[in-house]
Amino acid sequence: MKLAQSYSRLGTETAFEVLVRARALEAQGRKIVHLEIGEPDFDTPVNIRDAAKKALDEGWTHYGPSAGLPQTRKAVAEYINKTRGMNYAPEETVIVPGGKPIIFFTILALLDAGDEVIYPNPGFPIYESMINYAGGKAVPLPIREENGFDFDPAEFERLLTPKTKLVILNSPANPTGGVMADATMERVAAALKKFPGAMVLTDEIYSRVLYGGAHRSIASLPGMKERCIILDGFSKTWAMTGWRLGYGVGPKWLIDAIAKLATNDHSCVASFAQIAAIEALTGPQDAVVKMVAEFRRRRDVIVKGLNAIPGITCLTPMASFYVFPNIKATGLKSKVLADALLAEAGVACLPGTSFGSFGEGYLRFSYANSVENIETALASIRATLPKLAAPAVR
Repeated sequence: MKLAQSYSRLGTETAFEVLVRARALEAQGRKIVHLEIGEPDFDTPVNIRDAAKKALDEGWTHYGPSAGLPQTRKAVAEYINKTRGMNYAPEETVIVPGGKPIIFFTILALLDAGDEVIYPNPGFPIYESMINYAGGKAVPLPIREENGFDFDPAEFERLLTPKTKLVILNSPANPTGGVMADATMERVAAALKKFPGAMVLTDEIYSRVLYGGAHRSIASLPGMKERCIILDGFSKTWAMTGWRLGYGVGPKWLIDAIAKLATNDHSCVASFAQIAAIEALTGPQDAVVKMVAEFRRRRDVIVKGLNAIPGITCLTPMASFYVFPNIKATGLKSKVLADALLAEAGVACLPGTSFGSFGEGYLRFSYANSVENIETALASIRATLPKLAAPAVR
């Protein structure tokens, strides 16, 4: 017996693989600083947990509609309208278990074999994985450090063809912490006018983990609402990774198609969790403000510390809780260095190539950890790197 041929096109998310290796080392008595996993280290705010407990006591333990509870869809629409300056109806939203289903279901709903999808590289690895699995053609859009981890709109324009069925954008971005400039966004929207058959999946899961300015969605630009599906969720903003709650917002014809896929895949999202989601969206936001302020403090510590290590340079990210330092001067490939830092320094991080071929020469560190642990990791990297790197940085 053997697996389907399509399975061979399926990628993975390296963060979970590195986490397993790090846990194995810990089981042997090693001290590991975890800077690999993209998960807030804060507890879900008390008001949200209390709302879930109340929902359980009130009997929200049964099936709900595949697209989501009406009151949850209404809360999502109102939240998106408030934060993006839009006018979505509840029927233009769908609730799913996490953000990934919006990626998968959008691609399944739109792509035929050979259709082209432009996606950010380096970028979240599931984009490329799902494009390949569905039989599409993955077209990488380089995200370059010299552009402040934005992309070159002229390069984007050259990648657009009549075969482009979907464009995936991610701002604020994983793994770089970059934010798309307004001028870039506006030029993308203008370029897409020449290709009316192309939709946009705009991944905005880090929309609230922003260190300056207001979040802007490409969906809010003139003529783009009907071209876009917004991906957002609860994992990053409200530290709800284990709740598995996300949503998509877009044109009803695509939302209905995704809801049908949801029926076939998972039936519905847990009802009590959806009630708690309403509290997250509409309740006090103090915990979010405090969390982002602490992330900013940690960002400043890790950026300063990395830039003080010979062979490493690091831009200051504008959002998210990741840094994407340049390690080219060490003379080591990204995976070689990441593996060595785990084995020798006790620091778990990810090679830039986990996010695509254009990530070579970089590492990704998540600073969703305490300042104390971040400083421990920096000291260990500083002590270990001279044993590994090229002579020029020893």
